[in-house]
This record gives sequence, C-alpha cells and structure tokens, in this order.
Amino acid sequence: MKRFFLLLVFLSFLFSNAQHKTAYKISFSKIYNGNPIDTENPIITFATTEQCLITTHNIQTQKADFPFERTIVYPKSGEFVKMNNLSKDKTISTKDTASLAKQEFKITDEFKSILGYKCRKAETVINSNHIDIWYTTQLHINGGPSVLGQTLGLVLEINRNNNYIITAEKIEKTKNFTPLQLDEKQFVDILTYNDLVWKSRFKIIPVFEEELVRFSDEARSSDSILRFANGTIILKKIRFPEFKKGDQIFVELKEQSNGDAYDRTGSVFIIPQDKPISFLNGLQEGAKTLPIYTNGNGKEYQGVVATPEYSPLIELMRFFTPFGIHQYNHIRLKNKEWYDAVSYREEVSELRSFLSGKEFWVGCFIGNYDKGGHKISLNISIHHEETEVFNYDTVIPLFNTTNVMEMAGQEYGTMFNSEKGLLVSFRTHTKIENAVLRYTVTGHGGWENGDEFVPKANTIYLDGQKIQTLIPWRQDCGSYRLFNPASGNFANGLSSSDYSRSNWCPGTVTYPFYIFLGNLSEGEHTLQVQIPQGEPEGGSFSAWNVSGVLLGN
Repeated sequence: MKRFFLLLVFLSFLFSNAQHKTAYKISFSKIYNGNPIDTENPIITFATTEQCLITTHNIQTQKADFPFERTIVYPKSGEFVKMNNLSKDKTISTKDTASLAKQEFKITDEFKSILGYKCRKAETVINSNHIDIWYTTQLHINGGPSVLGQTLGLVLEINRNNNYIITAEKIEKTKNFTPLQLDEKQFVDILTYNDLVWKSRFKIIPVFEEELVRFSDEARSSDSILRFANGTIILKKIRFPEFKKGDQIFVELKEQSNGDAYDRTGSVFIIPQDKPISFLNGLQEGAKTLPIYTNGNGKEYQGVVATPEYSPLIELMRFFTPFGIHQYNHIRLKNKEWYDAVSYREEVSELRSFLSGKEFWVGCFIGNYDKGGHKISLNISIHHEETEVFNYDTVIPLFNTTNVMEMAGQEYGTMFNSEKGLLVSFRTHTKIENAVLRYTVTGHGGWENGDEFVPKANTIYLDGQKIQTLIPWRQDCGSYRLFNPASGNFANGLSSSDYSRSNWCPGTVTYPFYIFLGNLSEGEHTLQVQIPQGEPEGGSFSAWNVSGVLLGN
C-alpha cells in the first residue's frame, strides 16, 4: 500500500512538472526611430532549459486580435514551431528544422550589462539589414524575443540598423508556465503555412474565377453571372462591406488568352444605380436607350456623360491584354521564355466612401471578336491600415468614353475631333473642398500617324478656366515583351509590343492621373476635356477613352 501511495505521488509530480515548469519570463520593449512602440503589448518570452515560447502580452491575456502567432524554439535540436490562430476556430502550425542551423554570427569582444547580466555582442546581416545581437550565458538557458540568436544563449537585445531595437525590460522567474500543446493534425508545410497566414490578414471578395470574356453567340448568362454584347461583357452583383477609416482596397485581375492573339482594351467597372437611368438599362435594352451626348460633329455618343437622370460607369481599372499570352506560348524565339499569365493590380481606395456597404454590379469588358477570347479571374482585396491616404467623402462619376458596349453598337470616343471635345455639366449640392479629378486616359487607333502612337496634349477646363494640360504617354512598353508571344516583329528589330503608346502598353494597367481642381462652390459647374484628335487614315480612325470621377470633401 505504501509503495502504491509513493507511486501515485511520483506520477502526480511528473504530471504537475509537465504542466507547470519553472521558467524565466522576459518582457521586451520595442523602439522604432527613437520612439517606443506597442507599449501596451510588449513581447513576452518564457524560457526553460528545453524550449523558449515567444508570445505577447495581449496573447497571454487573451486580448489579441486574430490572426496571432506564437513561436516555440528548441535551441538544442535547432528546431522551432510556429503556431498561428487564424481565427477562433482555426489554428495551424508548421515546423522548421533548418533555419536555426543556417544562422551565422560574428562574435565580437564587445560586452555590456543589460538588467545586471553580462552580455556579449554578435553581429549578422539578414536581407541587407545589419543586426546586433546582445546575449548572456549567465542564466544557462537559451531564448530571446525572436528565433534569431537563440543558439548563442539568452538574447536580451536585438538592434536592427540602429532604428529598430528590442530590449529586455524585466526578467523574473515563474512557476506558472504551461507549455503549449501541439496538435499534429494542425501541422502544414511551411509554404502552406505562410500562404494561409498571409491571406488571413486581409479580406478577399471573389468576383470572377476563370471566366471567359469572348465574342460568341454561345455566351449565356447564368444565375450569378450576366453576359452582354455577345459575351464581351460579364457582370456579377457584389456587396461591399462597411469600410473602416484607413481601409485600402485593391482590384486584382489575372488574364490569359483563350484564343485571341491581339492586344485589347479591358475595363473593370461598377454600375452606379443612384439615378433613374443606369448603364444596366443600356445593356438590357440597347445602347440607344442611354442618354445621348452630342457636340456638333454629327455623331451621337451613348451613355458617356453624367446627366440629372444618369450616372456613367465608374472605372475601377483600365487594362490592356498582351498579344496572346498563354494561348500562343508555342511561338518560340531564342532566349525568350514567355509568361503564362499576366496579373494586374490597382488600388481604388479613393472610392471607398462610394463603395462602402453598398451593392453594385461589378463588370469586366474586353473588346474582341474572337470566339475563344480571354480567360480572366477577378478579386477585390481589402487591407486595413491605420494611416489614412485617401479620405474623400464625395465621389461623383462625371464621364466615361470607353465604349464598353463596343460589340453592341456603342460609339467610339471620337468626340475630340470637335473643338468642344467632351463637355459635362454637373451640380454640386454642397461646397466641395480640395476637389480632385480622377482622370484615366488612353489614346487609340490609326497606324503610324494615329493617336495611339502620337503624343497628344490633354487639356482640362473647369467652368471655362484651364486647369491643366498633360501629355499621357508610355515609353516603357518594351519592358513587357515576355508577356507578348504573338506580337509582330518588324524589319527595324522592334516588336509591336515594344512601341511607346498614348498611356498604355500591351499587358499593363493604365493608372489614373489626379488633377487638383481646388474648392468648388455649391451649384452648377462644367468640366471640359480637349484633345487634338488626329484625322482618319483610310479605314483607320483615332479615338480616346477617358473616364473621370470627381473626388473631394
């Protein structure tokens, strides 16, 4: 009986020792460019002779926002485990057996005291960053605020480039350290782990996944995706979340040729439905049902300018497909390895107040007459940032001459062959301060003397007063040669995709200009765009795709 009792006591001791180990608890402060940061949430390290747990005050007190990460380092074996709580219900872990062994340090003869412990300096360089490690061996344990230097001893200070410093502020013994319990079912490989952790830090709104934008009588709408203009326009209804101050919004598009070999105009847009008539009416009932703009040149332009009853499309992204990426990668040239897809990305945070909490038809257009056309995937990602960059509470769509319904009879933007050019009247119901025109422009058409290949001045007038003249021009098109396997090659040694163009290149995004307009009083205003559009050459003509949104406070 006595032996049985002693065995129970011994087993109880082992169980208790496994659950609560004596550990050193070290609290670390952080300083960036001489200023303390995260003072309410210091790094906390628990170090024993077997392992080191790296966590934070907020994690330990269950105040941390998801996702949050903890690291367990085993200095003797050279391994460490990362554990990330992606959400309340999902945790993943990964093991690294190589990183500690790869760390290389130059041990110096410099010493200093930190919290009464003699520390020696070691130096290393990581990704061009010079890092000083101050560590002590007096406590006979290994640990630190990161995995860096834990094979040396107990790291009490890390100094990166003399502008980011992590320093131990307090060392104490504790008997209340409970090692983390690892679940083998939660383990994933390091690449999967990093990918899942990265994606957990922002929100993704999926819009289209490998959808065809093509010209075909077989293009049909489904329950979730509408198709118009023989399939060259696709739409999906998306509800945007309520955005917070500082949220950054990005449009991300991936494109591959599914048959079309040419560079084409593409547009990602939303359809405002804040007035009695919207662009959706034109898609459903025909382009001629949209408000008509005329300027005396004898043509009628459907749905290009705002009226009291109509808001034009708001363009989120203007992009241009390259010459046949993916589909024509079989075309071989020496020392050319073609990309298999092109990815476009553009920030649209300036439209945040207009999008926040609302539902819109989000569309993608690619002008083409090919039955195979193009395959695209589209996502919208939302990233929170404390710093406010764009803070416009007024967003007013003014004009968009990109003929998204090109394959359904919408007129090209040729109104600039008249001195009047493009003129839109609009009314502001309150005073607008620091007004800005978000102006996206690309020139098209013609051959050698067409506006696509000739720099042209764009002049902006507000209420009859000239605001700015700019020449939209891209000279970097040759940088994207590997996106363009089907691009023609000419006798002068240039590829068609190499040529400079009026603010676009095959395989690129065209980003907006932001033109400062000043303060706008309440009432009626006019905004005018003039461009010296070139004359037609034979069967070719020039046109300009311009879109404008008024921003302000």
